[in-house]
Parts: sequence; structure tokens; C-alpha cells
Amino acid sequence: MNRLLGRTTANAVVGVAVLYTLLPVLWLVLAATKNTDALFNSDVFSLKDFSLIDNLGNVFTIDGGLYGRWYVNSLMYAVLGAAVAAMISVACGYAFDKYQFRHKEKLFGLVLAAVMVPQTVLALPLYLMASETGLVNTFWAVFVPVLFNPFGVYLGRVFSQGYVPNEVLEAARMDGAGELKMYATVSLRMLAPGLITIFLFQLTAIWNNFFLPMVMLSDQKLYPVSLGLFQWNSQATVSPEYYPVVITGSLLAIIPLIIAFALLQRFWKSGLTAGAVK
Repeated sequence: MNRLLGRTTANAVVGVAVLYTLLPVLWLVLAATKNTDALFNSDVFSLKDFSLIDNLGNVFTIDGGLYGRWYVNSLMYAVLGAAVAAMISVACGYAFDKYQFRHKEKLFGLVLAAVMVPQTVLALPLYLMASETGLVNTFWAVFVPVLFNPFGVYLGRVFSQGYVPNEVLEAARMDGAGELKMYATVSLRMLAPGLITIFLFQLTAIWNNFFLPMVMLSDQKLYPVSLGLFQWNSQATVSPEYYPVVITGSLLAIIPLIIAFALLQRFWKSGLTAGAVK
């Protein structure tokens, strides 16, 4: 009886969590099919006034088609930035795990301390540094800071400990392989699940990044989707026709993350399992 009650309670909690997660997504999908009048009349769950095609057309034509430019910018910031950041994080974590150098643990302690620093705290110092180097209001002002992720370095070390046996490296050295060749041909292949896991974490973080682009950028053509939709939402208080555009744009904005997790989830799951066991 107690076991049945416990299972029922667990299922109820999971069901509530699923509803809490999916209901906003369901509302977003339905709201994207409505026009301005239907939204203001709270007819989101009604099957009439289907305007999805019109809304999609407006998203890519309003303000001279800026949304398409924002979408490409976000893909560049997030996909390219996450890929480079994952490679850097894995390489740094591998070095912390496999090599001995002075003050190694102290430096790694600084990495762990940096994990606890909120990214918003770093926005002003990053802006001042970018201003000194003339990078403010450029692509690089947003792209360069996202390449370095302390949490990714920590995960890289954990995955290196769990996936790359020291015996394999010793065998490679005995065969005459240099350190760079050994890392590129042996270690990096073993670290693929960890690389994908860090990539997904970083992809999500960069895609949803808002505060850093807001501080660094003033040119609308360089905005990511998150900042562009925020600007449109601000304009919607004066021009209500922006509301369906903002909602439809928000729906389109989650598609790359869904695709990434759907395609790479098996690597992500195996990477998380390895990290948890370690």
C-alpha cells in the first residue's frame, strides 16, 4: 500500500512538472496562430482566427526583414561560439587532468571560483575592455567573451578523468606520438561525449544570452534574436501590431535548441552519465 501510494505521489509530482513545463510552450504555439485582435480578446485557445501564415510573413518582413538578420546573428554567436568554446574547455580540462605544472590546483581553484561569478557582474568590465580595444558595437564584442566558460573547463576535466585512461596515453607515447598528435587522434575521440555535452550547455547559454549583447551593441543589425525580440516587445506597447510578431518570433527562436537536443541527446545523456558516475 505504501509503495503504491509513493508511486502515485511520484507520478503526480512528475505530471505537475510536465504540465508546468509544457503549458507555456503550448500557449506559445497557439498564440503564434492568432492575430492582434484574438490576442487582446484572450481567444488564444480558440480554433478560429488562424493567422500563422500571416504572422510568419510579418516576422520576416517587418522593419525591413531585421528578424532574419537577427536569426543569422544568433546562429553565428551560438553555434560557432559554442563549438569553439567546447573545444577550448575540453582542451583546458584535459590539460588540468593529464599534465603537471606549477600552481595547478590553485589555478583550477580560480576556475571553480569563476564558475560562481554571475555573468551580469562581468558585463561592465567586459564592456570597458572592449571599449579600450575598439570592439564595442561589433560582432567580436559578443563573440569573444562567450568562448571562455569556467564551468566548461570544470566539465572538461571531469570528462577527461572519466574517459581518457592514462594507460592509453602511455601506450601512445611509447609508439612515438607527440602530445598534440596524441590529443588530436586519441584523446579527443574519447572525449567526444563530453565535447557534445559542453557544446549543448554553451549553445543554450549563448542562444539565450541577453544582457551582454544589450551592453555591447547599439547597431540593430548585430542584435541576436533575444535582444531583437525585446526591442519589438518594447515597441508593442505603442504599436500593438508587434505583439503577434514577437510571439511568432519567440516560437521560431526555440526551434534550433529543440533540433540540437534532438540530434545530440544520445551523446548528451552518455556524457552526463559519465560525469555523474565519476
